[in-house]
Amino acid sequence: MKKPTWVIDKEKARRAANAETLWLFGLHAVEDALRNPARDKRRLILTRNAADKLAEAVAASGMEVEISDPRKFAAPLDAQAVHQGAALEVRPLAWGPLAEVCAPEGGRGLVVLLDHVSDPHNVGAILRSAEVFGAKAVIATQRHAAPETGALAKTASGALERQPYLRIRNLAEEMEALKAMGYVLLGLDGTGDVTLAEGLARFPPGPIALVLGAEGPGLRDKTRATCDLIVRVPSAGEFGSLNVSNAAAVALYAARMAQ
Repeated sequence: MKKPTWVIDKEKARRAANAETLWLFGLHAVEDALRNPARDKRRLILTRNAADKLAEAVAASGMEVEISDPRKFAAPLDAQAVHQGAALEVRPLAWGPLAEVCAPEGGRGLVVLLDHVSDPHNVGAILRSAEVFGAKAVIATQRHAAPETGALAKTASGALERQPYLRIRNLAEEMEALKAMGYVLLGLDGTGDVTLAEGLARFPPGPIALVLGAEGPGLRDKTRATCDLIVRVPSAGEFGSLNVSNAAAVALYAARMAQ
């Protein structure tokens, strides 16, 4: 019996996803990936100078190095990429299902959800803050969000190897799943009726999910409606907006202190 077209297309998409690779670049990003046993590593290209600097990490990884001329660096990177003579081809990390990664421990948990935040530099900075403040995961949609890329990894400065970055299909559905796990969902928006501190004080200590939207559009209507409360980061003056990565850092600190 011939397979339906939609089944064939789905199988092709799955095979393409399984074959997907990306190039990490920069000394810190490459070193942390080399030291990560969970990272599927395929090809390592270094200049002689970078190879000397990363010798210990390379030895620990067991990878063979391709030495490249810095004037004609062999890795297929964007011409503007600041690679520092180091590039590593890898498979995206598989962190596991949201229900397992975000399961509260001892009645505590902290996650960040990103609604159409597509700038890799912002997402990379948020991953760094999430790691610092002990978040279980940073969650974003598969579409209209920053994918795992070399630029994101470089901005994250190693956090991408340690901080779960989950890509999901439907943000509102996963928000409801987090609610069922006991999370309180606080959406951050400049129009929030209460401050972040006031919002945190309204709920008993427990798991907290912080929901942030893209700069400009902010939270989408469905995302906003699914939150338990919309809060704002107060400012001292009339003009006082933070970019999304700074707002995430402030909110993560406040949420961690409230738990």
